[in-house]
Amino acid sequence: MRAALKTEDGRFRVEEIDPPELPARDWVRARVRVAGICGTDLRHWKKPDAHLACHVVGHELAGEVVETGPDVTRVAVGDRVVIETVLGCGHCEWCHARQYNRCPQLYPTRTQSVSRAYAEYVVGPQHKFYRLPDHVGFDDAALIDTYSVCLHAQHLSKLSIGDHVAIIGAGPIGLGQAMLAKASGARVIVADTVDHSLEVARAVGADAVVNAARDDPIAAVTAFTGGRGADVAFECAGGDAMPTTLPQATRMARRGGAVVIVGGFDAGETAIPLEWQRIQMSEIRILPSASFALHDIYPEQGQVLSLIADGTLQTQPLITHRFPLERINEAFDVAQDKERTGAIFVALEI
Repeated sequence: MRAALKTEDGRFRVEEIDPPELPARDWVRARVRVAGICGTDLRHWKKPDAHLACHVVGHELAGEVVETGPDVTRVAVGDRVVIETVLGCGHCEWCHARQYNRCPQLYPTRTQSVSRAYAEYVVGPQHKFYRLPDHVGFDDAALIDTYSVCLHAQHLSKLSIGDHVAIIGAGPIGLGQAMLAKASGARVIVADTVDHSLEVARAVGADAVVNAARDDPIAAVTAFTGGRGADVAFECAGGDAMPTTLPQATRMARRGGAVVIVGGFDAGETAIPLEWQRIQMSEIRILPSASFALHDIYPEQGQVLSLIADGTLQTQPLITHRFPLERINEAFDVAQDKERTGAIFVALEI
């Protein structure tokens, strides 16, 4: 099969490699049709990372079933599917409690099978495959992973109808967060530094936007909330922006409010000074959010699929670029240089 392998310098080369085999009777093989470029992938772009060299990566994908093990009953050959890539070891206490997003072996486990989107074929256990309604395209479904991250963060936040919500970052995560907050009856302000992304935020329902490169985002949130501050502030930028955006989020939150950290950190220690006395005296909750799993008895990815299917969550306004797998390096350059290209969600058609 064709696959994009990570190189020593952090780019990709497209090669022919052996396709994955089914390792168990209840596993499924799918032909990948669309894969997305996530902010997590971009944090490794053009950065030497020895443990990723010669590996297939990518974790936002949809495709069609081409092979099933003899014990598979959930899907059948020919089904159009989205594949959940949050796969734990299945044996630890967290997996037993269905909190598999907290599994200590999450990344070693998922990267051996389902988190290999930049290739023609992928395999996984049948419970990670969800059938797509006919009107939900492969490109729509490739955003389900992103929106599931947002839904998990909203569940942690305890956001309620009538709340004032501040969102930092108008990438796919921030825009998904905005749509979910609006669907829950909140009033939403979104901050970013890219005008095109803020225009899309408006288009998908944000009540107000602020360009943080030109205006003070904290002052804008204060004015938006009548001087009180946000009930919930979502940090959705992550990465290199975090030393700026996380302190901003804590300043945006009202006394007794919450800050939800949705954007990702790089590995290792990260030192970010915060006004800890103010946070403590104001009893501001800081809530880290990681991937997604179940909310009560409901798989969050399944919930998001339903929200896309019924039109609650929009997808097409976010899909700004499409590239074939052979142009994956160009696609990553476009996704990274969003201020010039206007990129939000970049889709790879495989």
